Amino acid sequence: MKTMMTSAVSAARCVAVALTLATLGAGTAAAQNFAITNARIHTVSGPVIERGTIVVQNGRITAVGADVTVPAGVQTIDATGKTVTPGLLDSHTGLGTVEIGAAAGSNDMASGTDHITAAFNPLDNLNPFATPIAVTRNEGVTRAVVAPNAGASFVAGQGLLIDLADAGATLTVHRNPVAMYANLGENGAERTGGTRATNLLRLREVLQDAADYAANRGAFNAGNRREYALSRLDLEALGPVVRGELPLIVNVNRASDILAVLRFASEQKIRIILEGAAEGWMVAQEIARANVPVITNPLTNLPSFDALGITLENAARLHAAGVTVAFASFDTHNSRNLKQFAGNAVAYGMPFDAALRAITLTPARIFGIADRYGSIEPGKDADLVIWSGDPLELMTAVERVFIRGREIPDFDRQKMLLDRYRRVGQP
Repeated sequence: MKTMMTSAVSAARCVAVALTLATLGAGTAAAQNFAITNARIHTVSGPVIERGTIVVQNGRITAVGADVTVPAGVQTIDATGKTVTPGLLDSHTGLGTVEIGAAAGSNDMASGTDHITAAFNPLDNLNPFATPIAVTRNEGVTRAVVAPNAGASFVAGQGLLIDLADAGATLTVHRNPVAMYANLGENGAERTGGTRATNLLRLREVLQDAADYAANRGAFNAGNRREYALSRLDLEALGPVVRGELPLIVNVNRASDILAVLRFASEQKIRIILEGAAEGWMVAQEIARANVPVITNPLTNLPSFDALGITLENAARLHAAGVTVAFASFDTHNSRNLKQFAGNAVAYGMPFDAALRAITLTPARIFGIADRYGSIEPGKDADLVIWSGDPLELMTAVERVFIRGREIPDFDRQKMLLDRYRRVGQP
């Protein structure tokens, strides 16, 4: 009888927790008016403020500084001994598109047909109820670029930039598309004839076809145009890339491939962002001169034939050469480890401020949302994280998270399971 009663109580708790999550995730709460006081504030765009105050009203930061007066009637959060940073931004994730990576039915990261690749957009299969979302935002990641799996096809599709405030009902999309993704180097060559030269030739053909289609859409629709390499939807999706309105994010690692991509971008007059860039440090001066940003995971150091020169010092060396560097997890379930990646970059020579920028303001600038996000300044969205200590230290805990001025409930599936199993056998 006791076992049956315990099971019933546990089941009731699980139902109550699920209902709580659904309610909290519904996104109906209004932005709060509050002030965080006595905090060590990493503004990112300026110097660190010791024992500073941040005032938030209607979802925006209205004041920040050491001598800020808190308006009457505004709730105060005493952050003595705590650190505050902007919310973190993961520059490449599968959040909302993958539940279980090995289960095909819950993995929607890439198109499996060559007929639709460039036009593929994760928004159409974005799942706001995906369990990794709450886990990720409770670790301080408040915004993310959801991107297709660049290794799945030659031109993988489009990415979009979301925030994680409304998981459980909708996800707020800030830019869609935010970029187009292409796969070059060793992986790209496998999909376009086996050599890197045919890889670039194929990309050249695709971009030329997109430009021709844009200039002769009427003739194409009337059946008076030659056959193109990609589908009509793909050519339309590539239009903003050839016009220079949308960046092409190129997944590439080998130093010689990076140089070839830089030459190609200059020739085609397109905007590119390098992703991966494992051997980027070997050609850092050339990347810097081309003013091309790099998105990388500074914790990756396993060599391959495509990245024999990989090193944990890659990010630090790129930064020292003047390259704009942002960090990404390239993951779904481990996007929450973004601060750990930045901390390791510091351990291998990258300045602390640069590493923190690489997960806040730098990607905001790369993806065009720095006017609203990425630093703690008046007028910007109140994406804020209160940490127990140094935000890049492994053992530092997230204490409170705010996205656009709304506090995010400190609850997710992992905490549900912890609560469930530590009570097993208890009345």
